[in-house]
Amino acid sequence: MNQEIWQRTEWFREARFGMFIHWGLYAIPARGEWVRSHEELSIQDYEPYFHQFDPVDYNPREWIRLAKAAGMKYAVMTAKHHDGFCLFDSAYSDYKCTNTRAGRDLVREFVDACHEEGIRAGLYFSIIDWHHPDYPKYGDLFHPMRNNEAFKDEKIDFDRYLDFMHNQVRELVTNYGTLDILWFDFAYGEMTGEKWRATELINMVRQHQPQVIIDNRLEGNGDKHGSILTLEPSVYSGDFVSPEQLLPPSGVLDVAGNPVPWELCATMNNHWGYCNFDHEYKSAKMIVRKLVECVSKGGNLIMNVGPDARGNIPKESVAILQEIGRWMQLNGESVYGCGVSSLPKPEWGRYTQRGDTIYAHVYEPPLGALPLTGIAPDQLESVLYVADGSQVRPGYGWNTALYKDVSFVSFGQDPVFTYPLPDPVDTVLRIQLKKGLGGDE
Repeated sequence: MNQEIWQRTEWFREARFGMFIHWGLYAIPARGEWVRSHEELSIQDYEPYFHQFDPVDYNPREWIRLAKAAGMKYAVMTAKHHDGFCLFDSAYSDYKCTNTRAGRDLVREFVDACHEEGIRAGLYFSIIDWHHPDYPKYGDLFHPMRNNEAFKDEKIDFDRYLDFMHNQVRELVTNYGTLDILWFDFAYGEMTGEKWRATELINMVRQHQPQVIIDNRLEGNGDKHGSILTLEPSVYSGDFVSPEQLLPPSGVLDVAGNPVPWELCATMNNHWGYCNFDHEYKSAKMIVRKLVECVSKGGNLIMNVGPDARGNIPKESVAILQEIGRWMQLNGESVYGCGVSSLPKPEWGRYTQRGDTIYAHVYEPPLGALPLTGIAPDQLESVLYVADGSQVRPGYGWNTALYKDVSFVSFGQDPVFTYPLPDPVDTVLRIQLKKGLGGDE
């Protein structure tokens, strides 16, 4: 693994959990952030939303405090999505929030809130733009006008578009103070790498924000991660891999078998942008367990919220995040700074690990005593509940005598009997191995 990338992402791999925020004009039609493309809406069809945009309840400090309460350590907001509408005061476009009823720079307020609340600040920026006149239209894979014959012979100047796009990125990395994450989206088909003058773009970003970490989507896309997995990554390969809506079955490794920083991005319901009919929300229990799975495979989870047109995070998302926060407040040490365990995955849940300390995430009550898979009794120093620091009872009984090479614990008084778990979401045990018997990530 490239050492420069590994060092730059140290805080990111410690943080493990973040908030994604997809928000823009598409919150008004409330049918998801791809509504222009999916419904092949023209600029004129979409224009009313620009004039209606009036987020009277927008208060990013409330968003960031919710993220903090949920145990999230960083937040990333869409400065500009594919529709081209800017939530920042770009000097290169009139298609921006300062020209709406909002009348102010919404990105500035978000980044300032992150800085003031002690949350790492990130901005998402779409390198494609369905509003710009010099972006390819007819025949493009995704442009709303891809099937409109009126654009079949249109002459565009793509270099002029790239100048515009680079200038907007320069604004973001020079006008808003320290940025911790720059989340580009997205390469596709032939539109990848140097098609975006990617080396020039990243060199400019690094000149102004050398510490910022960048995703892999200038080069990677849905069917490839890009050169970040090679021994010689490109300048624009990014600092972390960004799987979407699917957990990598066994984490992410480079061609030499070394771990690569990665982050699963996922939605709380089935849309990124606000969708007023989508109430298919994932439970807090599921999200906690998927976060733990990411960590157990050496990765992060960034969980999305899609605020409505007024600037409010949906009440369902708020309730779920608050529930996650209650679990994280008690058990966060088993997530932050943890990673892949040296032990095999147990059948009853997962292990995460930091140095010689192993965290057992127990998802289902055992029938009788719980076997601590991969840990022999002579390796065991102590087992405590993370939530309250109390001792977990040893689980040795007459029926464990045949398995002298396995450590057992019990959730009740008699290890022969079955007891409910103290926390049905995820009961976390802190397992301390005798010095020198653990293993680092």
